[in-house]
Amino acid sequence: MHRRISGSLVALTLTTATLSGCGMFDSGPDPAESAQELAAALETGDVADVAFAGTTPDEVTADLERIIGGLADARPTVEVGDAVEADDGGTATATLAWSWTAYPGWTYETSVDLTEGETDGEEEWQVEWAPTVVHPDLTAGASLDVTRLQPQRADILGAGGTALVTDRPVLRLGIDKTKVADAAALPGAAQALAQVLDVDAAAYTDRVVKAGPQAFVEAITLRLEDVPAGLDAQLEAIPGAVGFQSEQPLTPSRGFAAELLGTVGEVTAEMVEKDPAAYQPGDVAGLSGLQARYDAQLRGTPGWRVEVVADDGTRTAVAEQPATDGQPLELTLDPELQTAAESALPAGSAAIVALRPSDGAILAAANSDGTDGYNIATFGQAAPGSTFKIASALALLRAGRTPDTTVPCTTEVTVDGKRFENYDDYPASAIGEISLREAIANSCNTAMISQHDQISDSALAEAAASLGLGIDHDRGFPAYFGQVPPPASTVEKAADLIGQGKVLASPMAMATVIASVQAGTTVVPTLVPSVPVTPAEGAAPLTPAETEALRSMLRAVVTDGSGAALADVPGEPVIAKTGTAEFERDGQILLHAWMVAAQGDLAVAVYVEEGESGSGTAGPIIEEFLRAAR
Repeated sequence: MHRRISGSLVALTLTTATLSGCGMFDSGPDPAESAQELAAALETGDVADVAFAGTTPDEVTADLERIIGGLADARPTVEVGDAVEADDGGTATATLAWSWTAYPGWTYETSVDLTEGETDGEEEWQVEWAPTVVHPDLTAGASLDVTRLQPQRADILGAGGTALVTDRPVLRLGIDKTKVADAAALPGAAQALAQVLDVDAAAYTDRVVKAGPQAFVEAITLRLEDVPAGLDAQLEAIPGAVGFQSEQPLTPSRGFAAELLGTVGEVTAEMVEKDPAAYQPGDVAGLSGLQARYDAQLRGTPGWRVEVVADDGTRTAVAEQPATDGQPLELTLDPELQTAAESALPAGSAAIVALRPSDGAILAAANSDGTDGYNIATFGQAAPGSTFKIASALALLRAGRTPDTTVPCTTEVTVDGKRFENYDDYPASAIGEISLREAIANSCNTAMISQHDQISDSALAEAAASLGLGIDHDRGFPAYFGQVPPPASTVEKAADLIGQGKVLASPMAMATVIASVQAGTTVVPTLVPSVPVTPAEGAAPLTPAETEALRSMLRAVVTDGSGAALADVPGEPVIAKTGTAEFERDGQILLHAWMVAAQGDLAVAVYVEEGESGSGTAGPIIEEFLRAAR
């Protein structure tokens, strides 16, 4: 027979008088209290105040650390169930209910034996320590260990479901320290391999020397197509140098939309510190670009497996939560057009954006190697120069002008003491009283500036907004839509009309401007289709008359003006606008070169950070792209 004692003292109701100052019955210490003390100590890991039978708290501490040391610092919740004392006294058994918040759903019960003993003259229940107190499947010398189950990272998809980023074969190269018998040879081997692979020799050697004796220390990972000829022979001559094939999320080619898509790699210490619930050392995650922004979606959710590891190394799973694989991210990028855009860009700092006017889908967003990894294409900020005259022309149309309105194109014009001129190669034949259409076609600065007093201070910003510039949207990717702030002076207002002053835009914003003309409505750029398009607030819609007038002026740029090089591009008629914008660097006045164009259901903007002219520098790039796009 046993007496069952729940986790609190048994209350005895006495109906008779007490004897000699004592209770009529003395039940002694309650084993449930000792079980509660043990449970609280197991939750914190501090068992110093628990009474153990036949062992010391220090010995239990060491055993407990060994048993749960592989559970990644997780702490349990331990609750006491019933405590059952034998009828003849002296022994008891308590039930412990375990749960681990770090491993949801992993719950189980264990039992603990207690023996009634005496410490410092006082009776108490002492815990009979055994590994089974922690888990019922543990045997002497066994421990618990957790393995993090990594999910399959999902692909990034482009137009038509084409995989832009997916697992592709790579060659991982490094030193396998198990293959180097003499540790003294490691520094020389590491330095030799670093030289062959053109990596930092000092840093790599330091990592090799400090790594554990069983480690493979990776030096570099190469796409298979990038592996140099004769590498096998070079590796054979270096102790411990090995290469093995693996897979890694990669784009179709090196640098493909790299600044926009971003990179994937092992999580940094800062990421683990900032979000330890999501990341653990050794995890792979998005480190930049869209890979980082949509990491939770692409990466999925890691799982875990808890195993009992016997002293002979045998592992037995006792709980598991499978990983949940990531979900693909769909983009509008067209891989062929993206490749064509990247091929068309020159050396130096330049970018090209192409989008579809009918729905705003971004088909290409390319940056040249000279941008130092910065995403100029959709997030750059620069004065758009004369490409902004599209917005200025719209403001003048709304002020009552027409494409045939005569405006003065002079060699220079002065506004409040500030002298403005045309660009250096402006055709002399286009000087004089000309139509607004001719002024746009030849990009006459002075003609546009002469009209600064004909529009209100807010009219330019309102016209730009109708063309998709200057109104921010959260489109789910790094996007700069430009700015047209209220002019601080008459001079600034005049400069704004030719895309200088404080007007700023990204190549994406300027592609949006000409796309809006081509579509006849305000275009909102889209790269991530799952992000809903919301109408641009505060932007007056383009009217059919405004659309027709703008198209006629921008068509004249190609037929009679600075964009004549695009006149023979096969296919539907091309509309375009060239532009340059002055900027200062190291005391020198330099030029940004711009050009925007649209043909059929394609709109393009090209930006070159330092060029000679819009037509001469950006023009050939946009022509090459338009021809390739066919």
